[in-house]
Amino acid sequence: MPPASSSDQRDDWDQHWTDYNDSAEANPAQEWRRDVILALLDLKPSDKLLDIGSGQGDLARDILDAHPKVLVEGLELSQSGVDHAKSKVGGANFHQINLLTHSPELPALKGWANKLVCAEVLEHLDDPRTLLVNALQYAEPGARIVITVPAGPRTAFDKHIGHRKHYNRTSLKDLMESAGLTVERCDAAGFPFFNLYRSVVFMRGKKLIADVAGETSAVSSGPTRLLLRVFHTLFRLNLRTGGLGWQMVAVGTVKPSPSAKQTAA
Repeated sequence: MPPASSSDQRDDWDQHWTDYNDSAEANPAQEWRRDVILALLDLKPSDKLLDIGSGQGDLARDILDAHPKVLVEGLELSQSGVDHAKSKVGGANFHQINLLTHSPELPALKGWANKLVCAEVLEHLDDPRTLLVNALQYAEPGARIVITVPAGPRTAFDKHIGHRKHYNRTSLKDLMESAGLTVERCDAAGFPFFNLYRSVVFMRGKKLIADVAGETSAVSSGPTRLLLRVFHTLFRLNLRTGGLGWQMVAVGTVKPSPSAKQTAA
């Protein structure tokens, strides 16, 4: 979910989701990350989950495959992402919405969710706090949220798709707390093979941008398929906690708003 005000090509997510939908689905890091998120969400059949920056719907699809009774609503700035999500996920609702504006655009969902996920979104934003604050309007007090953002160095491909910054434990915890969240845990996960995978991406440099834009050669070539299968296997051995990985994974809870506290008193 890119900043709405920018016309920079790195923020053209309507085009990115059109160009990179197939490669995103084949990415072993995405599959591993979704497994980690699912474990941390601790979903129950009665849960109502908000997917903040739902992209092309892969995470929502995996959530519903594992927990078909969970209610899922996705919020996404890109209309192309919403269209892709609707085409592949029948059991969720997806909304094109700008969470960088201050007024709630979906009043029917205000205070609705008791579980939230924000996966690989905040690194794209100049003002991630505003997005979190506005998204939390759609959560009930005490709701559980899982947030993932990248750590480690930014690659040429990261910069191409609009990564403003990568995070560490301190910067992510500070951001979450400033938005009104209580941080339960914050890990630099993925050591060692996520780091290795990201190092390969880093070494490919700008060549990766051209390859992925070609889609067919990038995703379906024999060497690429073999490399992706190897990483799919190795990722099972990644550490999901600790401080050495290049994948930040945090869990928090939504604090009651000041007005809610006054009402309760």
